[in-house]
Amino acid sequence: MKLSQSWARVVAVGCFLAGGAGAAPCAFAQEEPKPPASPHTVSANVALMSNYVFRGITYTQDRPALQGGFDYAHESGLYAGIWGTNVSSKAINGASLELDLYGGYAKSFGDWRFDVGLLQFYYPENPKLPGSDEKYNTLELYGAVGWKILTLKYSRTLTNFFGYDSASMGTGKGNSHGSGYLELNADVPLPWDVTLGLHVGRQWVRNYGDFNYTDWRAALSKTFGEGWIVSFAYTGTNADRALWVVDGKKIGTAHWILGLKKIF
Repeated sequence: MKLSQSWARVVAVGCFLAGGAGAAPCAFAQEEPKPPASPHTVSANVALMSNYVFRGITYTQDRPALQGGFDYAHESGLYAGIWGTNVSSKAINGASLELDLYGGYAKSFGDWRFDVGLLQFYYPENPKLPGSDEKYNTLELYGAVGWKILTLKYSRTLTNFFGYDSASMGTGKGNSHGSGYLELNADVPLPWDVTLGLHVGRQWVRNYGDFNYTDWRAALSKTFGEGWIVSFAYTGTNADRALWVVDGKKIGTAHWILGLKKIF
């Protein structure tokens, strides 16, 4: 029901007299419609890590990595992002930078979560595997389902697995399209804003089974301040030490990783 103009004028004067000069006006007089919440969310992150380890394999030769990215999400569940890190030119022949471009659709229903999308591993220098014209650039399709603290995820390559084929591997075994990675992750909340992260994964390289391996990780992370996260992790694999070696260095061995991350 609307106030008449005369009554509204009386109420306004009463508010002013009751509050005195310079006092805040009546609550109802200063209320304004709140703008609708934006359906778009944009965030950024930057991290300094003591090592870049992906699926149990070090790609910085046990050296530090500066990492960061941007993420966009829509209330519908659609999302996209880009993330980058430095890499060793020995681990990825002639490369210094890895960019991951991804996009997909994610939704939550109570304790359940679902996620499906595409992930492109891209190396701007377009490095090639030694002795071949095959590039490391790899495209994966992934799907994940989560329940409470658990997440099960499967990724499958739509291209060669980081360039593995007959030419680059010097065999007649064919390409590695359809290689897969299955992983189970658990994020256990602990007191004092600490999270225990547990991970186990299995990598299959199609037609190149000697390169198959299992990896695992245990990590502790703590959130503090405005978007700061400090982490400490231990990773390991059962990868064939004679195959997963670069420049004489075994890259699938155990690793300790320290990290500091800021989310904006």
